[in-house]
Amino acid sequence: MANHRSRRFRALEERASVSELELFFDLVFVYALTRVTELVEPATWGNALHAVLVLAVLWWVLVGYAWLGNVVRADHGAAKAAIFLAMGATLVLALAIPEAFTDRPGGLPGPLVFAAGYAVVRIVHVTAFWALSGGDAGLRGQLSRWIPSLLLSVALFVVASRLHGAPQAVLWATALVVDYTAAQAAGNDWRINSAGHFAERHGLIVIIALGESIVEIGAGVAGDPVTWRIIGAALLALALCALLWWAYFDMSAPLVEHALTQAVGAECIRIARGSYTFMHLPMVAGVIGLSVGLEHVLEDAAGREPLHGIPLYLMYGGTALFLAGLIGFKHMAAGSWSRPRAAAAAAVLIAVPAAAHLSAIGALALLTAILAALVGYETTHWSAVRNQVRGR
Repeated sequence: MANHRSRRFRALEERASVSELELFFDLVFVYALTRVTELVEPATWGNALHAVLVLAVLWWVLVGYAWLGNVVRADHGAAKAAIFLAMGATLVLALAIPEAFTDRPGGLPGPLVFAAGYAVVRIVHVTAFWALSGGDAGLRGQLSRWIPSLLLSVALFVVASRLHGAPQAVLWATALVVDYTAAQAAGNDWRINSAGHFAERHGLIVIIALGESIVEIGAGVAGDPVTWRIIGAALLALALCALLWWAYFDMSAPLVEHALTQAVGAECIRIARGSYTFMHLPMVAGVIGLSVGLEHVLEDAAGREPLHGIPLYLMYGGTALFLAGLIGFKHMAAGSWSRPRAAAAAAVLIAVPAAAHLSAIGALALLTAILAALVGYETTHWSAVRNQVRGR
């Protein structure tokens, strides 16, 4: 029986890298993120709330398969079949994102299609985990404690698909709370076979989110003739994305990966769940908010009008949220708080009233300057620690 199971699943090696199949799976997530940003248009607080709820669902799908792919090779045997099934269900889910809350006339009921896609992708995930855990009593017990909450959340999403307005949003939020709290409360008997693979998997997700921001830079000027103002705005937007990349990858990512590599047992699971599963969500959400703001900046780049209302709040608030997630990312692993990043996040929020009186490009330049000051300070003030963390 054990030999049969080994033919269906192959354990991930300690020094494994992210497989090509996992990268292929991420392409569906890339498409889903574009649908999330479209959900914010027109820019209203109701649409922004819907986008946050949908992103939280997509995130839970993605990280679930990141944990699965860290236990077994995603490109081998039954795990490969599970990944392809999950890709199909995620694609259906992504197609239904514009109708996740309000059905459009003609065609299938959009909210129910979204709920069904979510149900399939979660059931495939837990089925694969259950099948591979047959020889691991600890992991099988972990799954037994976790599955009831999974089934409850899926049921809540299905019920929510038949509701409208505030009751529907409340039920969505309830289902997500069930999912997220159950992951924390179910125990620490999950498995991390490769800390490097797990860190790389989540780092790639950050790159995907930043890539979506760059796509929105282009979307903002689609069809416009190239001008010096557009070139300047686009380069400023790219610089801001590069500064966020630097803040994550230059020192924080290697430091947290090292902490995860050194941790054992429950401490390893605590870091993996806290720093990666939970703290990467606000970072990704922040970048998505930023991308919506960047699109509006580039749309206004030909003129000198200020960036008002929700796009301004999403651009500045998204950046502050990314920094807050980055602070939590490090704290969950190393137990220390980053005062410079906290100060930068506060400065971003404090600068919003001033940014509202600037042109759209001016607001972008101010935000970029704050991030440049943070990155410049960290690069010079912490150079010795930075070089040690990066192994230089």
